[in-house]
Amino acid sequence: MKRVILLAALVVLALLAVPLYLGNHRERPYQGWIEADLLFIGPESAGRLAKVTVAEGDAVEKGALLFATEDTAARALIAAKEASYEALQAQHDLAIAAQKRPEEITILKASERQAEAQLSLSQQELNRMRALADSGTATRANLDAAIAAEAANRAALDNIRGQIALAGLPARSETIRQTERTMEAAKADLASARDALERLSVEGPAGGSVQTLYYKAGEVVPAGRPVVALLAPDAVRIRFFVAETDVARFALGQTVNISCDGCATTAAKVSFISGEAEYTPPEIYSLEERAKLVYRVEAIPEHPEKLRIGMPVDVMMAGTAK
Repeated sequence: MKRVILLAALVVLALLAVPLYLGNHRERPYQGWIEADLLFIGPESAGRLAKVTVAEGDAVEKGALLFATEDTAARALIAAKEASYEALQAQHDLAIAAQKRPEEITILKASERQAEAQLSLSQQELNRMRALADSGTATRANLDAAIAAEAANRAALDNIRGQIALAGLPARSETIRQTERTMEAAKADLASARDALERLSVEGPAGGSVQTLYYKAGEVVPAGRPVVALLAPDAVRIRFFVAETDVARFALGQTVNISCDGCATTAAKVSFISGEAEYTPPEIYSLEERAKLVYRVEAIPEHPEKLRIGMPVDVMMAGTAK
């Protein structure tokens, strides 16, 4: 009877040892957590927030307006730049236009007709005096006076015609080139001012979810300080550590399974394997010290929207059970 009882006790102990034995040889998960590289978005220069168009937890698309700083001074600067450019444009138009107004040119042409009539009259008088001088009726002094009058009237006509030609010409080429260069500089200043105004309204560089708002509308944001922390889906990473004896089992692009408390198992692709150990042992590597070596491994989840930053996870090789 005692032998039967002893044999039964040995069988029970053997049955209890089987799960323990199998458990020790079952694949153990690697411990890790969820990390992400947040985008910290802020204004390029210090200013007071005019509005914030998002709230924490909002999903935003790429190019969506996140916030804007006050733009009163920027708009006033643009108005001044526009007025300056318009003034330079007027100067340039004046430089390439005729130097005289049409009304002044009309007056000069009337003076030209008058000079032509006086020259014609003086030529007739000169011809008459030459005929009289040949016949001995007119004196030499009368002939000289007629010649001088004709020459004076001819010079007066040439002078008026020169004024008409000059009135139709633009300003000197040097003056025109100077106004053009000044206009180009003013145009560049205006474009820079408009660009500065656009940069006061900050848009999302990528789609994602708003994690944190650091300032509210009406507050002054210092230069270089973020207003919004944005989480892009492709920035989510699973980070875990692998013992030195297991690191050779992993390769870039390899699929691993991710599980956590209260969430379904999801797949991820290994994207990074550290080339250096996180712990540096003594120079002489004993078997005990080698077991302390761990290597950082990162993987990109297939469904990052289901994960939360800081969440602890278990990582298993694909095809193995937990």
